[in-house]
Amino acid sequence: MKGIRGVIFDCDGVLFESRRANLAYYNAIFEHLGEAPVRSADREKAHLCHTAASPQVFETLLGPERRKDALAFAAGLDYRTFIPYMTPEPGMVESLAALSRFLPLAVATNRGTSMPEILAHFDLTRFFRAVVTSRDVARPKPHPDMLHLAARQLGLPESSLLFVGDSELDRDAAGEAGICFAAYQGGVDGDVRIDHHQDLVRMLEG
Repeated sequence: MKGIRGVIFDCDGVLFESRRANLAYYNAIFEHLGEAPVRSADREKAHLCHTAASPQVFETLLGPERRKDALAFAAGLDYRTFIPYMTPEPGMVESLAALSRFLPLAVATNRGTSMPEILAHFDLTRFFRAVVTSRDVARPKPHPDMLHLAARQLGLPESSLLFVGDSELDRDAAGEAGICFAAYQGGVDGDVRIDHHQDLVRMLEG
């Protein structure tokens, strides 16, 4: 792929299979508030927990009245408890190591404070020049704010970047930001499709 000078990655569903971790995290909060847990079989709610930022998850599932209580409890919850439930995507570490040798890399995720801890736990911090979370912008994905910020932190124009994501939120954010979108494992349509992290290395190293 010609003209790509940097790559931005989503976290959940791209760098990691993290559905178990996300549901365990949100269900710990729901249990504290006396709410029913979200089951993986409830696809719509589980997908929301996997892709949206926490304020949106709480407002949608609990209502605006309980959103504040949920956020307050979540602020004191140590996400490191849930990191063992996360599984790195196959070939991800090796591909990041290869790509970072010739391209600057970034993360743009609707996660909040947990992202630095996750990267440190899996020894991935060294690969990324920029890490942007929902805490860094006024509006999370599907808005383009964090992709614009990642572009500024990388010092590159949006037109020279590739964003690798797996959800409609990622696709819509990339479209609004004017960034080429690579759909990971066909969850949504994209400008290109990536089925394996090594596909990305082959596509960009030439």
